[in-house]
Amino acid sequence: MNTADLGLPVDVPSTALFTDHYELTMLQAALKAGTAERRSVFEVFTRRLPEGRRYGVVAGTGRVLDAVENFRFDPGVLGFLRERSVVNAETLDWLAGYRFSGDVWGYQEGEVYFPGSPIMRVEGTFAECVLLETVILSILNHDSAIAAAASRMSSAAGERPLIEMGARRTHELAAVAASRAAYVGGFTSTSDLAAGFRYGIPTVGTSAHAFTLLHDRERDAFQAQVDSLGRNTTLLVDTYDVAEAVRTAVEIAGPELGAVRIDSGDLLLVAHRVRQQLDELGASDTRIIVTSDLDEYAIASMAAAPVDAYGVGTQLVTGSGHPTCSMVYKLVARAESADPTDPLVPVAKKSSGGKTSIGGRKWAARRLDEHGVAEAEVVGTGPVPEELQERQLLVQLIRDGQVLSRESLDVVRERHVAARANLPLSATQLSRGEAVIPTEYV
Repeated sequence: MNTADLGLPVDVPSTALFTDHYELTMLQAALKAGTAERRSVFEVFTRRLPEGRRYGVVAGTGRVLDAVENFRFDPGVLGFLRERSVVNAETLDWLAGYRFSGDVWGYQEGEVYFPGSPIMRVEGTFAECVLLETVILSILNHDSAIAAAASRMSSAAGERPLIEMGARRTHELAAVAASRAAYVGGFTSTSDLAAGFRYGIPTVGTSAHAFTLLHDRERDAFQAQVDSLGRNTTLLVDTYDVAEAVRTAVEIAGPELGAVRIDSGDLLLVAHRVRQQLDELGASDTRIIVTSDLDEYAIASMAAAPVDAYGVGTQLVTGSGHPTCSMVYKLVARAESADPTDPLVPVAKKSSGGKTSIGGRKWAARRLDEHGVAEAEVVGTGPVPEELQERQLLVQLIRDGQVLSRESLDVVRERHVAARANLPLSATQLSRGEAVIPTEYV
């Protein structure tokens, strides 16, 4: 796999520098102390959901697998570390041969999660696992935040399709990842061609206000677009007077006009007026697409409006107010020596301030009620109860450093739909509340 597949600039040879300085200094100190090769278990989890959210969405797993596979300290990276004196020569020698050779387990991408859910578990030596902390967290925190916002918007939209249009509202590389995460969460297409190229997401787009303003008359702009793209195109009708624009659009394209887009004003009111006007003009099959700083609340408010699709940008790519999931990557168990047969000892941070952790290598399962609806997230460190054996959530993603399989985004999307459908109905409420099911520790 090349770096373009990861959304990286072509001159970045690996993902090895997507890390924090202190991870390398910890490595150096552990190598000197003789503790670097102790078998260790790190887990990714969040202590709480973003305020008001009822569930989280696991997204970015596929990108994590790519990042781990491409985590290599090539000569250019090693030269940078040597020049900056980040680590000593012995550590540079160790890094030159770095290849992750451990195991990774995780919730499947598209699954939902809750506070304390061990959504990813990384096992290997301390040295090889600690280096992956930042790249794993940066991917999962970003992508899961976007997917959660997308899921809420998808739920609010019902059967109406959602278009991701946020590329110009975020970093150019984050935009590609955001489009992928939005697709996982329920969006159907994107305006970002890089996302379409890398991930096969359907792309859409026609014109902006600049195209209308380029021409001497709105009529000329509409005619040029129809001549080029056909009658099934989408015409932007709110550059000047909406009613006049709709009338002109139907005159030029006829009742076969594909859609009109409204990007300003009172969208609810304007959509009703445009729908009535289109029907009176005989364009009853022409769809109405609305854009303009939408979020899940605005989408929900238009549930009864004659709208056929929504385009969402800023609020989506910023997580609709929650741009991160506050996931952490914590050491939860380690051996007492470098002997690979040594048993694992649970470890955990015990300081005050709400940042305590639970030690031990964990499993997770979702208990269902008699109707097949989720009623609890069960997390434990001992034997898995027999009644939960078939409900376990962690699957192996990497074995001995080798990625076991990769899934298509369509499979991931379908998984999310099924996972959300298995939650209590209150999961889709937009009103603020706690996690829709509790996390129980056994």
